[in-house]
Amino acid sequence: MKPMDQLSINTIRLLGVDAINQANSGHPGIVIGAAPMAHALFTKHLSVYPKVSNWINRDRFILSAGHGSMLLYALNHLSGYQIKIDDLKKFRSFPGITPGHPEFGHTDGVETTSGPLGQGISNAVGMAIAEAHLSARFNQEGFNIIDHFTYVLVGDGDLQEGVALEAISLAGHLGLGKLIVLYDSNDIQLDGATHLAISDDVKRKFESQGFHYQLVKDGDDLNAVDKAIKKAKQCLDKPSIIEVKTIIGKGTSLQGTSKVHGAPIGLDERNEFAKKLEYPYAPFEVDQKVYKYYKSKVFNRGKKQYQNWNQMMEQYKVEYPELYQQFNDFVKGNIQLDLSSLNYEAGSKEATRNVFGKALDLASKQNLNLIGGSADLTSSTKAKGLDGHFSKSTRLGRNINFGVREHAMGAIVNGMVLHGGLRAFSGAFFVFSDYMKPPIRLAAMMQIPSLFVFSHDSVMVGEDGPTHEPIEQLIGLRTIPGLQLIRPSDANETKAALEIALETKNKPTAIITTRQSVKNLSTTHKSGVLKGAYIIDAETSRLDGIILAAGSEVSLAVEAKALLKEKGLDIRVVSMPSMDRFLLQDPAYQQQILPANVKTLAVELGSSYSWYRFTQHVMGIDTYGISGNLEQVTAHFGFTKENVAKRFLEI
Repeated sequence: MKPMDQLSINTIRLLGVDAINQANSGHPGIVIGAAPMAHALFTKHLSVYPKVSNWINRDRFILSAGHGSMLLYALNHLSGYQIKIDDLKKFRSFPGITPGHPEFGHTDGVETTSGPLGQGISNAVGMAIAEAHLSARFNQEGFNIIDHFTYVLVGDGDLQEGVALEAISLAGHLGLGKLIVLYDSNDIQLDGATHLAISDDVKRKFESQGFHYQLVKDGDDLNAVDKAIKKAKQCLDKPSIIEVKTIIGKGTSLQGTSKVHGAPIGLDERNEFAKKLEYPYAPFEVDQKVYKYYKSKVFNRGKKQYQNWNQMMEQYKVEYPELYQQFNDFVKGNIQLDLSSLNYEAGSKEATRNVFGKALDLASKQNLNLIGGSADLTSSTKAKGLDGHFSKSTRLGRNINFGVREHAMGAIVNGMVLHGGLRAFSGAFFVFSDYMKPPIRLAAMMQIPSLFVFSHDSVMVGEDGPTHEPIEQLIGLRTIPGLQLIRPSDANETKAALEIALETKNKPTAIITTRQSVKNLSTTHKSGVLKGAYIIDAETSRLDGIILAAGSEVSLAVEAKALLKEKGLDIRVVSMPSMDRFLLQDPAYQQQILPANVKTLAVELGSSYSWYRFTQHVMGIDTYGISGNLEQVTAHFGFTKENVAKRFLEI
C-alpha cells in the first residue's frame, strides 16, 4: 500500500475513533475495519463534486450500515463537503450536523437517512431504478446526461433484515447493473459472532438472485478492492456485490470481537492503536497532505467531471431543446395537472379507489415523471404506472411490479424520490401499511414527497375478514409527524387528494381509499381538502350539533342528518379528510368549523382514539373485524344512518 493511502486510511480511522471517544458513544468497529474499502471507492471511483452536492448525475454512496456514520462524516469532511473538524468534535451532540446516524437534509453529502438496517440498501435499489429509467428517457447518442453508479456499503446486519432481501431480490430480477454493493463482511455483530444467528452461503445466495458476486479476502488490499470495483462496473447486466472480508476494530486490543462494535474504545486504547499504526497525530489533527490528496483524488476529479457534464448539457440544450426543458422540469419535480375531465354527478356512486386509479392514469399521461406500482395488487389498489412494465428490456416502462414486497416497496419509492427527477408512488392494501411503517416514517423524517396509496380502508373489506380489515392503521399513520394523510370521502375529494399530494414537495402523503362504492356529493371540493376539514352540509338557521366524519362515513353522516332533521334538529356535517392539514390551520378557522361547546359526534370505521382531540363522543371500531358480506359487516358494527342518528341523540 502506498504511504499516502495508508496515511489517509489511518486518518479516517482515527477521526472516527476520536469523535466516538469525545461523544462517549458510537460504533468504532466498522469505521476501523471498512476504512480501506471506503477510501479505495472514494479516491479511485466515486464521481461527486462536493461543492455542488446535489448534482443530479453524481454517483450515489449510501452507508446502509448507518451506525458507522463517523466513517461517512470523516470521508465527506476530507472530500470537501460542508463538514468541518468542529462538526466532527460535536458528533452525536445537539445542536450539531453529525448525528448518531446519517440524516438526509441535515448533513451535506448524506444521500439518505440510514440506520434502521436494510433501509439504505433498499433506497439504493430505488436510486438505481431511477438512474436506469432517466437514462433511457433522456440519453441520446453522444449525450449520456444520466450515467452514474449507485454504491452502497452494507454490514452483516443489513443483509439479515427482511427488507434488504426483498430489495435485493427485485434488484437482481430487474438487472440493475449500475448498483454495486460493498459488503463489510467481518463475521461479528452486536451479540457476538454472526454464526450464532446465520450460516448463509453468501455467494450462492446472491448469485441465485441475479447478482454478480466477487470476494476480496483481505479488506486492507486496496488493489484487490479496486480491481473488484472495476470488474463490477463492467458488469452492466446485473447488480454486483463485493464481499470484502475485514476484521472489526483491526489493530485494537478488541479486534475481532463484538466489544468494539458499538462502544468507544477510550483514550488509552486510542493512543495504543495510533502507536501501532505509527500515526503521530493528536485527536482531530489531520495532516495537510491528506486534505491535498482528497482534494486531488475526489474534489478536483469530481469538479472536472461536473464541468464536462455542464459543457455537454449546453450542447444537449442546442441539439435537443425539448428534451432539455423536460429534463429540467423532471429535476425540479414540476407537475402539471388538469383533472377537470373527470366528472362525477352528485348522487352517483363510485369506489374512491376507482376514482383514484382514473385520476392517476390521467396525471401519468400528463406527467412522464410519475412512476410506481403496487405490491402485486394493481387490479385492487388501482395504483399502476403507465407505458408498460419497467424491466430489463423496457426501462421506459413506468409500472413497477414490486411483487409481494411491501416493506422494500416503500423504501424503494423513497430511493427513487431521493435520487431526484421522478415522483414515485406505491400501492397496497391499507392493513399492510404495517409492513411499510419504517419507510413511511423515514420519508416523513426526510421531508420527501413519496406517495403511498392504500386501498381497502376499513372493515368494509368484508369477506376477507379481520386479517385484512384495518382498525388501528389510521391512528397509527396519523401519529407519524410530518406525514400528510388524506382519507377522501368521494370523487371530488379523491381527485383533490392526488392533486395535493403531487403539489406537495416537502413531505410524504398517504392517500387512503375505499373498496366499496360511496355516494358522490355536490358540496365536496379541493379548497376544503386543503384545509383538512370543512363544512359540507351546513345547518339552516341554528346549530344543534355537528356530525364529524371522514372517508366513506361522510355520506353516512349526511344521511343521518336527514333523519335528525325529521326530529327537528338543525345539524352541521363536517368532512375531515386530513386531520394533519386541519391542525395546521389557524385557531380561528378551527373554531369556525368545530366551535367549542357544541354537541359533536365523530364517525369513522376504525379506531376511535384519534378523534378524541376533537370531541369526546366518537362512534368508531375498537375491536377486530369479522368475515362477512357488506350488509353483514354493516349490521354487526351498526354503521347505519339510523344508528348514527341514535348515537347522536344519546349524547
